[in-house]
Amino acid sequence: MEDFGFLRPIIPEVVGKFMGCGDFANGFARVRCDHCKHEYLLAFSCKGRWFCPSCHQKKVQLFGALLTDAVLAPVPHRHLTLNIPKMLRPYFRFHRGLIKELCRIAHRCLAEFQRTALGLPEGTTGLVMAIHTFGEYLDFHPQLHALAADGLFHVMPEASLAPLEELFRARVITFLVKKGLLPPERARMLRGWMHSGFNIHRSERVPPRNREDMERLAQYIIRNPFSVEKMQPNSSGDSIIYRSGMNPKISRNFEVFSPCDFIARITQHIPDKSFQLVRYYGWYSNKMRGQRLKRADAEPVDVPEGEVSESNSRRIPSKKWRELIKKAWRLTLKARSVSVWALK
Repeated sequence: MEDFGFLRPIIPEVVGKFMGCGDFANGFARVRCDHCKHEYLLAFSCKGRWFCPSCHQKKVQLFGALLTDAVLAPVPHRHLTLNIPKMLRPYFRFHRGLIKELCRIAHRCLAEFQRTALGLPEGTTGLVMAIHTFGEYLDFHPQLHALAADGLFHVMPEASLAPLEELFRARVITFLVKKGLLPPERARMLRGWMHSGFNIHRSERVPPRNREDMERLAQYIIRNPFSVEKMQPNSSGDSIIYRSGMNPKISRNFEVFSPCDFIARITQHIPDKSFQLVRYYGWYSNKMRGQRLKRADAEPVDVPEGEVSESNSRRIPSKKWRELIKKAWRLTLKARSVSVWALK
């Protein structure tokens, strides 16, 4: 359909695997307890990312534990959401590789904003950024969600985000013009608008001791594009009702789709193969984490008992993998029975 562009090769591949998720004909494992002798069969999953609700939920839980245990420093963090205007969204829909450049622009703008606010021209950011392509009712709405160390590991003042929004707007528009996608006259129009559609939202500061809130935020920023709980077929079965929060623009809390439109809506958010929707910058980048790990391995330090700091954590302790597997296993069994029934 014209609204969704051409059928990308990854879509039938992912959907085909999803249709076989939990199907015993595609293989299964026999699970048996040596203690009570109870046993049952467990069908193999599709291991789909960013589409299958049950398989992706396991990724969500593991990601939350990974960030809180091994990535985020023990400092306050904030959740930032960066939005672009509706007029520019089609450029990123039909040129999806541009989204990773949008992440780089956002990181550079945020780093410059924090360095200026704190007077630290050489300060290093700590940023974990997730790409969302979906809006409240599954429309294509590219936006960036970030967990950011609040203030380059210094106390960040409560500065207005208006300069950051203006900087982000200017650099995104300039980038699209240089790519030859945004006509210069449209760029001038966007620069002149008082309400340009570029928006940055900042949450309350989350202290490092509040592990549960931090883990929930980490899980939220990589949530699945659609929720099974929000789906409801109508009585005749010829349409899908998708419920969400009240939308003031349309004065209702639901949207009605035909089956074909609904499938097109949810499959447009399947990422291309090897495209990473989570990116790490600054102190949390793979390069800097690797450098710290090498230094820690090469120069062991004897820390007196009782003075071990949480900031010395280098990796998830092995003993916790057992708890992570149990946690993900319970959620997978619960979600799969719901999602496969609802979508098939």
